[in-house]
Amino acid sequence: MTDELRPDEATAAAPDTPNPGTDAPPDAEQLGLELEQARAQVASLKDELLRGRAELDNQRKRAERDLEAAHKYALERFIHELLPVKDSLDLGLKAAATATDVASLSEGMAMTIKMFDDFFEKLSIKQIHPEGERFDPEFHQAMTMEEAPHVAPGTVTRVMQSGYVLNQRLLRPALVVVAKAADA
Repeated sequence: MTDELRPDEATAAAPDTPNPGTDAPPDAEQLGLELEQARAQVASLKDELLRGRAELDNQRKRAERDLEAAHKYALERFIHELLPVKDSLDLGLKAAATATDVASLSEGMAMTIKMFDDFFEKLSIKQIHPEGERFDPEFHQAMTMEEAPHVAPGTVTRVMQSGYVLNQRLLRPALVVVAKAADA
């Protein structure tokens, strides 16, 4: 036996000849079809991307308009609740011009203050009126100190102006007079 190949075996083993049992390279027509499919898929994805961007832009613009409207009309409810108080004050001023009975004017003022208190309650605004309480620098501002013989030092003896809190947040401190220790 020799290591020589017969001519028909040499042709079958040549690397340049395609083997009929294996995958043949795709022809130009199939490559063209695959290219068109890829182009169609790219176009579809590009369209989806553009639509997504447009939707996001529309949502952003809608949110901006809604926010602008909220800012523009935020005071509407506030003013609607405040108008009856203004009307009451106007009526009280007219009544004061012709009134001879101070008690009726006082009663009208008390009703107006009650309207204000109800309005503040709707808004969760609480009044700080700390007379008789211990001085608290977080909520009170001392205007002066005075001797108060029957009151513990550091106690609020008078409130010059009430303070206000909105949802646990200080709007304005109460202006107070605080008892000081008696000089020995």
